[in-house]
Amino acid sequence: MAILTNPILTDEEELYWLALRLVPGLGTRRSALLLERFHTPQAIFRASPSELENAGLPGALARSVSSGCSFEDAAGQQQFMRESQAQLIPISDPRYPEPLRKIFDPPPVLFARGDVALLTSICLGVVGTRHPTPYGIAAAERLSGDLARAGLTITSGMARGIDTAAHKACLAAGGATIAVLGNGVDIVYPSENKKLAAEIVAKGLIVSEFPMAAIAFPQNFPIRNRIISGLGCGLLVVEGAQYSGSSITARLAIDQGREVFAVPGYITSKMSWGPNLLIKQGAKLVQDWNDVVVDLPQPAQRRLIDEGRQRIMSQGLGEAAETSGNRSASEVAGQNIPGPQGLAARRVLERLKVDAAIQLDTLVDSMEETSASEIMAALFELEMLGLVRQQPGRNFVKVW
Repeated sequence: MAILTNPILTDEEELYWLALRLVPGLGTRRSALLLERFHTPQAIFRASPSELENAGLPGALARSVSSGCSFEDAAGQQQFMRESQAQLIPISDPRYPEPLRKIFDPPPVLFARGDVALLTSICLGVVGTRHPTPYGIAAAERLSGDLARAGLTITSGMARGIDTAAHKACLAAGGATIAVLGNGVDIVYPSENKKLAAEIVAKGLIVSEFPMAAIAFPQNFPIRNRIISGLGCGLLVVEGAQYSGSSITARLAIDQGREVFAVPGYITSKMSWGPNLLIKQGAKLVQDWNDVVVDLPQPAQRRLIDEGRQRIMSQGLGEAAETSGNRSASEVAGQNIPGPQGLAARRVLERLKVDAAIQLDTLVDSMEETSASEIMAALFELEMLGLVRQQPGRNFVKVW
């Protein structure tokens, strides 16, 4: 297997970024302040201790940076990266995810294994307890699979329970997923997820702000949770106790200005306390994937529709429309959407009007021969094709 190389950084530039990340006691906020002042890691290490102190570093830390004591460890990290086929994505890299760059304390670098292009995709975090109920597992699998098919990249922490269920369902649906670790990307934790980790590296992406070979200390996980929420435009909480890691991630998402979604649960289950409380506090109650998609920020919705249209066109729909003779675009669309959704799409288009909106519940009631899930899936496909438009209140009209 060929060794991956970073197409953006030279080996020397990569070494400087690694050395900056490995300075003991520097941290993300101080790193950000230094980068704002000096612009590059090279300039930071060339600065004198007095210049570094003037930039806000304590004297001992300024001398530590100036001494270059972290370069030996950085060279070792480079070797680990080559052996594990990992890449370094610094905050200055155009592939660094823009939503993450805008949070209060973005990591100065990300270590990555897999498809780095996913960092610029539309992401949604899915989190929950490590000890889920069968209901929680079923909800995580169904929602993650449906959201992945809708074009979202599912991010989670590859922990036991809900995280694992979300990743597996996403991969089974042929979707994209990102695992954010609380340890080095060359270490699998928990160990039973070795097969899952290998599949994510092959088909998705594993990222971490922690250096290569870093082990999974308990204090690392609350730190990494801000990346799970920060990567995406929203966060979905499936199950979790009132004071759980998923509740912490939800608070981080709120602080970051992200949409928060929650799956309601049994009031008798402690694993439902977290999401039920979030719903009481204003999180969006989620019963199906459409509840998430319709409340995403408008730019994300438009991008999902555009990318969905491109996927469908690339599968031959465009050619079919061009050769359809006198048939309407809506007829061609309905006939070329695969599976049961093709029939559902034709039925939906027959009922929708150009000059009058129809509410979703009314549409479902009028189509007794078609299930609600088939109708919503067909509506989403048609919306991505530009044949149906959704208006406020879940009202739909046919596009002229």
